[in-house]
Amino acid sequence: MEKKIIYEIKSLYRDDFRVTGYEFGAGGPSVCVVGSMRGNEVQQLYACSQLVKRLKRMEETGSLHKGHKILVIPSVNPYSMNIKKRFWPTDNTDINRMFPGYSLGETTQRIAAGVFEAIKDYKYGMQFASFYMPGRFTPHVRMMKAGFENVELAKKFGMPYVVLRNTRPYDTTTLNYNWQVWETHAFSIYTTTTAQVDKDSAETAVRSICTFLVKEGIADYNGHEGYHSMVVEDTDMLSVRTKTAGIFEALVNVGDEVIEGQPLAQVIDPYEGEVRETLVSPQSGIVFFCHDDPLTYANTAVIKLISGTGRL
Repeated sequence: MEKKIIYEIKSLYRDDFRVTGYEFGAGGPSVCVVGSMRGNEVQQLYACSQLVKRLKRMEETGSLHKGHKILVIPSVNPYSMNIKKRFWPTDNTDINRMFPGYSLGETTQRIAAGVFEAIKDYKYGMQFASFYMPGRFTPHVRMMKAGFENVELAKKFGMPYVVLRNTRPYDTTTLNYNWQVWETHAFSIYTTTTAQVDKDSAETAVRSICTFLVKEGIADYNGHEGYHSMVVEDTDMLSVRTKTAGIFEALVNVGDEVIEGQPLAQVIDPYEGEVRETLVSPQSGIVFFCHDDPLTYANTAVIKLISGTGRL
């Protein structure tokens, strides 16, 4: 293992800004894994730390095949991590909306440019991603339908689900999209949480990457081969929305099978304690996403269901 500085900015008032990477193996650039880009992505940072630990052990035991270089970058935004602020501290910009970057631009554009220059030539790119809404997910691999996606490759992670979603205009400035433009096979890996550590789902993510390495002939790994992934279109997910605001209480967990008419959650009056609204399942299916913030607004998608009839 070699620890190296991927990108650095000198600072006048505090420690220099550094993006640190951990390199394993030798040879052509095969796999790059990127962790947290935002200051609240603690789970993504933790998952990367566990992957570094696992790859270090695999390298020491000779389990990594020759001719392949693996790079893991646990955090692209350590400044925001230090103060627990989601976006860049000084101007509130999002590094993952700045790719491929601009070396003479604003700070976050420069960071994106410096990092992307170091990782754009890898064959496979994997990002531990988070959702813009607070909540818990069923672990899955997500791919943008940008014309470069490869579903069969995504299945090799052995995650329970592979989710395909249509691109939106802002996606063109994300790492995942630009990796694909530069002919990298790019995947977003979602664990259960973001701001809290969930060891079980982090282990699922680490194991899925190891499974992928084995199936692509990059490493040997004696572990669980994972699931036969179900492929789901994001447009096929059914969002269950609140009609009122208040204290949110979930009555189900992600991964639960539910039936039509089953209570899923309640919205409670924050002053009087009465139940303002009970959300019921409009169909039978599986809870894929569940809001986990104690408060909710009206007209908020707090539950996402999948029918369980995706393709294998």
